[in-house]
Amino acid sequence: MAKRKKLQLPPPPPWLTSWGDLNTLLLTFFVMMFDISPIIGQDFNLVLSSFRGSLGMMQGGYSLARGRMEEIGLNMLNLPSSEQGRALAKMLKRAVEAFKPEIQAKKVRVREDERGLVITLSSDAYFEPGSAKLKEDIIPILKKVALIIKSMPNYVRIEGHTDNRPVPPRGLEEGYATNWELSSARAVNVLRYLIEETGVNPKQMSAVAFGEYRPIDDNNTPEGRAYNRRVEIVILRDKGVIEQTTPEIVRPLPDEEWR
Repeated sequence: MAKRKKLQLPPPPPWLTSWGDLNTLLLTFFVMMFDISPIIGQDFNLVLSSFRGSLGMMQGGYSLARGRMEEIGLNMLNLPSSEQGRALAKMLKRAVEAFKPEIQAKKVRVREDERGLVITLSSDAYFEPGSAKLKEDIIPILKKVALIIKSMPNYVRIEGHTDNRPVPPRGLEEGYATNWELSSARAVNVLRYLIEETGVNPKQMSAVAFGEYRPIDDNNTPEGRAYNRRVEIVILRDKGVIEQTTPEIVRPLPDEEWR
């Protein structure tokens, strides 16, 4: 029986290899687009708004802050979930409406960044120079803030900031030797009012002082220093755990177990 001759196909044309590579790349591209599709839309707009806010270009007075790019620090890995993004976006809109007169007067700034919803109070508007005592004008503002805090389970951090000038004589008389003490006292006084007078949950709250070391503007100009003197109420993206928990009792080890 005669052997069959093997059918020899002609070599593929050179363009076919490139065509196959192109199709593979297109397939990879669409798979990647499908994979990140949940963050496109609401959350991507959130990133875009934060980016605009860092350049002072947000619409409708949403942000009067002069943030810097390094303060944003957003990337695709730490985007909030869609649920968190919607909740914060809704709260941002509500806060802008609530503080519209103060925003127009440049006493309050509202924006959203990688931390969460940030309500910035001008220290010049609500504190005397060198003092941590709350002015009467701040009381209606804090009552509005309390309504927002009570509507969300998120943790809230009160941040105190100053410019880089030494504490004024009044501050020295009140016992604030440095900007650390002054910024800390302002943050704590805001915190205590929110807890003691408006009834926000203390388990959600914390206070921190940054002194002069987190400026958002140039300390070499009067306007820049005014922007840096501020108290920021940050409604963090993380939701707090409000339930009562019993701490575990840790007993010391016997001496022989330390050896």
